[in-house]
Amino acid sequence: MPTPLEGIRVLDFSRVLAGPYCTMMMGDMGAEIIKVEDPGKGDDTRTWGPPFFQSAEGSESAYFLAVNRGKKSITLNLKSPAGLAAAKKLAACSDVLIENFRPGAMQRLGLGYDVISQINPKLVYCSVSGFGQTGPERERPGYDAMIQGESGIMSVTGFPEGPPTKVGISIADLVAGLLAFQGILLALRVVEKTGKGQWVDIALMDGQVSLLTFQAGAYFATGKSPSRKGNIHPMITPYETYRTSDGYVIIAVGNDGMWRRFCPLVGLEPVERWSTSAKRVENREELTAYLIPRIAARTTSEWLADLHAAEIPCGQVRNIGEVLTDPQVLFRGMIQEVDHATLGRIKTTGIPVKLSDTPGAITTAPPLLGADTEQVLRETLGMSAEEIRSCQ
Repeated sequence: MPTPLEGIRVLDFSRVLAGPYCTMMMGDMGAEIIKVEDPGKGDDTRTWGPPFFQSAEGSESAYFLAVNRGKKSITLNLKSPAGLAAAKKLAACSDVLIENFRPGAMQRLGLGYDVISQINPKLVYCSVSGFGQTGPERERPGYDAMIQGESGIMSVTGFPEGPPTKVGISIADLVAGLLAFQGILLALRVVEKTGKGQWVDIALMDGQVSLLTFQAGAYFATGKSPSRKGNIHPMITPYETYRTSDGYVIIAVGNDGMWRRFCPLVGLEPVERWSTSAKRVENREELTAYLIPRIAARTTSEWLADLHAAEIPCGQVRNIGEVLTDPQVLFRGMIQEVDHATLGRIKTTGIPVKLSDTPGAITTAPPLLGADTEQVLRETLGMSAEEIRSCQ
């Protein structure tokens, strides 16, 4: 069966994480991704490390390899007339262009939306930036950690007695990549209907504000900013991480039915002051003081067995290695292997979207810098060897 994005060509000027994450997912679903990089330098993350994967032929950044599979790499000197002309010709025969430079940078290069939309009116042009293409802070650079801070995410992450804490993954970048993928697909749907492309404007800041959800709701309801609560859920309890005799267990008692099934496990008779979710939150301190020593008296595995039997959502805190070797993760195909040009067989995370009839596929490893320049420019644009050299 054809893959969902078969026949879609993406001209990818993005680098680091948000844009490359988006285009990697598009490549997984069958789109042709042409990654445009600077000659001799490439994506910044090609040098980010350690760690690096090592081979007799050199080393490759683990960071770069994590988000650049399924792409072709070409190098163009966009500051040269020949390189700029080649980029415009590629835009003319592409369906999507994505970039994540600071607002105004593509315009200064001569590749702004105003120019490209005249060359190819059907093209979907996606820009990813820290604060968006409009507004008083549009020109500010936006990196993940600073966006986590400025968006309020860090203010509600961590323990009350500790400092504001960022999420352990680059959540601002990754969410922006997901939203860019969503925006591009929506715009492609409009192209199908009207034949007209448009500009997709994705801001890391917007994405993080959209994630505030119930925390924003709490502020709207009370006028007070929520604070850090560690692993406690601010509106449900018991719904947190508890220490056991040999580790930690996460217990999520999400409704009153679960609560009634949970009570016998901790030696509780249902009582009025804890009978509803709201009452449990109101009397959280007393309830928590009761639960902590009882949960600490048994092992994690003992608690998991009893909680599973009572059909109460629960889990344990695992490290990354434990997750990436978990039987469920492996069964779902979330760890895949692919052949790299210099490293041989390498592992990569799998495709999280499972389609029954037209599934995606991981087809190629992340490319070496400029590995596809000659092939793409010769076959797509009909350029000669001399013309290709003039673009470098």
